[in-house]
Amino acid sequence: MISRLLKNQEAVKATLAKQKHKLTMLTTAELDRLQRLETLLKPCRYVTELLGGETYVSCSVVLPALRHLTRTMEVSDDDPAYVVRVATALDPRFKDLKCLPSGERGGVWTSVEALLRKEPDRATAEPTEEPARKRSLLLETDCPLQWWSTHEGAHPQLSALARKYLGSPATSVPCERLFSLAGNIVLKKRAALSSENMNRLVCLSNWLKEKKQNK
Repeated sequence: MISRLLKNQEAVKATLAKQKHKLTMLTTAELDRLQRLETLLKPCRYVTELLGGETYVSCSVVLPALRHLTRTMEVSDDDPAYVVRVATALDPRFKDLKCLPSGERGGVWTSVEALLRKEPDRATAEPTEEPARKRSLLLETDCPLQWWSTHEGAHPQLSALARKYLGSPATSVPCERLFSLAGNIVLKKRAALSSENMNRLVCLSNWLKEKKQNK
């Protein structure tokens, strides 16, 4: 049902627009959620159909199928919840992870340590300060990326990991705002703009906007 809705969403949208009732099409965020739900449920459907077969031996397939589901459901590096937890741990302002239940904090740091083992070795300066988890917290108005830039010499691998995860936007709003701005710049009369000039105009527009806000 979810697959059919996603496949025919344009047709459903057009049909709803012609109706007199107040039913509306799902929002972009809701459709995105459905897309992820479909990805999650697809292996379950496959296993359900596999175990329900009658023309072949199915009893011996139970454990391999369960293993398949377990591996499919494992948290990956690009899972939103995983990324958010790692980013919070790497932010000096919130590294105590008080926003999480105490029983879950150790698992987050275990994930960070596993990620560190994947990072390439970098030259490390003589440590002149306490480990990251023991230092005092920053003010909420301080920039964690600036902090890691300042302390990169003491913790190069941790700093590289922090930049990777802290640079992830919390929502798609910045991307949507950028595409909206690009759409306003690339009008029909400006359709011949080169990609280089397009990038320059977008950067200039953002720079002017920030300059006005700082006045």
